[in-house]
Amino acid sequence: MEPSISIGDHLVEKLLDLGVGHVFGIPGDYVLAFDKKLEESRLEFVTTCDEQGAGFAADAYARLNGLGAVCITYCVGGLKVTNTTAQAYAEKSPVVIISGSPGMGERYKHPLLHHMVKDFDTQLKVFQELTIASTVLDDPQTACQEIDRVLSAAVRYKRPVYIELPRDMVDRSIVAAKPGFEEEDSGDPHVLDEALAEAVEMINAAKRPVIIAGVEMHRFGLRDQLVRLLEKTNIPVASTILSKSVVDECNLLYMGIYEGSMGPEAVQEYVESSDCLILLGTFMTDINLGMYTARLDPDRTIYVTSERLSIRYHNYENVSLHDFLQGLIEAEVERHPSGQIPHPEPIAPFSAVPRRKMTVKRLFQGLNAFLADESVVIADAGDALFGGVDLVLGSDTYFLSPAYYASLGFAVPAAVGASFADPSRRPVVLVGDGSFQMTGIELSTVAKYGLNPIVLVLNNSGYGTERPMLDGSFNDLHPWSYSQLPEIVGGGKGFLVETEDEFEAALRAAQEYTEGFCLLEIILDPHDISPALQRLTASLAERVRRH
Repeated sequence: MEPSISIGDHLVEKLLDLGVGHVFGIPGDYVLAFDKKLEESRLEFVTTCDEQGAGFAADAYARLNGLGAVCITYCVGGLKVTNTTAQAYAEKSPVVIISGSPGMGERYKHPLLHHMVKDFDTQLKVFQELTIASTVLDDPQTACQEIDRVLSAAVRYKRPVYIELPRDMVDRSIVAAKPGFEEEDSGDPHVLDEALAEAVEMINAAKRPVIIAGVEMHRFGLRDQLVRLLEKTNIPVASTILSKSVVDECNLLYMGIYEGSMGPEAVQEYVESSDCLILLGTFMTDINLGMYTARLDPDRTIYVTSERLSIRYHNYENVSLHDFLQGLIEAEVERHPSGQIPHPEPIAPFSAVPRRKMTVKRLFQGLNAFLADESVVIADAGDALFGGVDLVLGSDTYFLSPAYYASLGFAVPAAVGASFADPSRRPVVLVGDGSFQMTGIELSTVAKYGLNPIVLVLNNSGYGTERPMLDGSFNDLHPWSYSQLPEIVGGGKGFLVETEDEFEAALRAAQEYTEGFCLLEIILDPHDISPALQRLTASLAERVRRH
């Protein structure tokens, strides 16, 4: 007879089997029984200040670890993580949302229980729109299979999933199903062969091929295969904003970030004049495409993602991204001769000018000289992201950002998730004051668990991304004394930075202090923005005027 196990214990064991070591969340009465199981298991239950913070932390954890999890209570907690789940879906981050809910025995005759919105399945219906798979564990006979099915979907598709656990089901005994997940369809080998034949012919005939490496190279763990393809073919490569750090940016074949007219002119010219453009795992979003200023000719394009493959105007069904990339590596692709290509500007030493006021440009120049390899840079939406695009990241350095969904408030809680996912990397966090006022209180979580990110708050007194598009008092923020927050949360060190020499000294002090977090409040002119953001907001402002 197969051993008996509870639904809650089976879910815990499956998360552990998949490499999850931490679950982020907030306790609540409908989920307390499962919270206790987490506490008593080998998983660490990391409690944050707010559910949205937990959701962003789980997202960042998933991006580095391969799978993340957030655990919250019914509706008042669950509906708070809808925004973070939407981001995880949009940007392909495999997060498991675990929500407690009223027990099945409590639902008889539909009583008006606390936290309810409309019906008992209202929250489920919401999350069905935001996840790749969902389930309610209301039947002990099918719970094991449902847990396996949903977790398998998260791993396979790199998107979030939803598991609802009624509180009277947590300890219900079930018979564990035989281990094993749904196997991924290996695809049609004949279709793969046809696609590779057309692709190889196109690449070998090209005089100036270019690879654009997208975010799915990160999500599906294909960075090593990408490097092997570059080494074999000698084809130059660019990344997108969302996939920044997918390639060692000191690699001689790396040109920089392609983002239409928003990006460096030399990269735009080289990419758009290519006679064979190979898009690997790239999302064709408006920001990745420079607000659709990109000019990419489909007749010269090989476009492959986890969901589709097209070569010129031919579509190939049922071909996996991994198989296609591996096929190119093994195929008879000719090695292309070296030529003159664009490169990111080399990292220059930063020499502070005493008493000179800080600017966005100098901030990122100084940070570039400060960053070390094997770190993780986390940038919030806004100029924290667009200025960060010009950082030159070395080998084994990760850049995390919400560069497609563009939700404010990601970076500080993401530092919590990143710190637990890989404690060897000290997060460097870039966040605007507007974003910080949304979720910066998660520095309390940072202090609670003794984490040590370096947080740079770009204090320009408001929503700097929106001022160039359409300004008004709605873009102004109430001023905070950000550098004094360590005193409030009971940990870390704060630095007020107004000049270049103060910035240089603060970076040195932050580098030396590793016992806790460091917060650098950097005072900037409200109208000083990065060149990349100037180009973006010019495009967005034109859209605002037209509509």
